[in-house]
Amino acid sequence: MAQNQDWLGLGGKICVITGAGGGIGTAMALGFAAIGAKPVLLDRSADLLAVTADEVARLTGQRPPVFVCDVAEQTEVAAAAAGSVATVGPCDILINNAGLLRSGGLADLDLAAWNALLAVNLTGYFLCAQAFGAQMRGKGAGALVHVASIAASHPQALSGAYSVSKAGVVMLSRQLAAEWGPHGIRSNVVSPGLVETPMSAPFYAVPGVRERRSAAVPAGRIGAPVDIADAAIFLASARAAYVTGEEIGVNGGFAGALMGLIPRPGYE
Repeated sequence: MAQNQDWLGLGGKICVITGAGGGIGTAMALGFAAIGAKPVLLDRSADLLAVTADEVARLTGQRPPVFVCDVAEQTEVAAAAAGSVATVGPCDILINNAGLLRSGGLADLDLAAWNALLAVNLTGYFLCAQAFGAQMRGKGAGALVHVASIAASHPQALSGAYSVSKAGVVMLSRQLAAEWGPHGIRSNVVSPGLVETPMSAPFYAVPGVRERRSAAVPAGRIGAPVDIADAAIFLASARAAYVTGEEIGVNGGFAGALMGLIPRPGYE
C-alpha cells in the first residue's frame, strides 16, 4: 500500500481555535500546524495571542492570522469570522476552547458571576459555532470540536456555573451534530480530566497537590495540553469521518476510577 503523507486529511485545512492564547489552545495551534493545517488564532488577550503566534511561526516558518476576540461578544465574533474568511478563506475546522473557571457555591453565587461564566463557556461556543458554521455550510463540509470537561458529567462543587456550562457544551454539540449533519458537518466533544494549564496552575503550586491528584489517576500522571490536542486532531480529521455527536473523555482513566477510591478491606 502506498504511503499517505496526509493520513489525517488535514493538510491545508483552515482551523479556527478560540482561547488560543495559552494552555490547551496553544497546544491545539501547534498540533494542527505540525500536521499541515492552517491555524487561525482567537483570544481576547493580544499579548497571549502574540506568544502563541510566535511559537507557530517558529514551528512552520509562517505566522498564523490572529484576531483579538471576546467570544462572549457577538459583534467581536462576527468581526473575527469576517476577518478570517477574508484572510485565509472559509473555516474547515472550529475548535471551541475558550473558557473560564470561577469559584463559588450555588447558595450565594452572584447572578452576574453566573452569567459571566456562561457567556464565555457556553454562549461563546454557540456564537462561534453560528459564525464559523455558516462558512462550513457554504462549503458543505466541516468539523467542530468543543472542549468540555469531565465536570460536565461529574459535578464540580463550589465552582459556580462551571459544571453546568460544560454540560451545556455537550448537549450543544449533540444538537449541532443532529441539525448540521445533513450539511456535511460533524460536531464532537473532548472532555479533559485533570490537566495542568495556566488556568489550573495555582492548584499545583500548593505543596502535595500534584502528588495527591496523580495518585487518583489510573494513568499515574496529570494530563498535558497536548493530550487534549491529540484527541481533537483525531476528531477533526478524516479518520473520524463517521464520528459525530460524540464525547471523548481524555482523563487517564480518572472518570472511571470512582469505585477504586472507596476502601474495601480484603480487596486492596
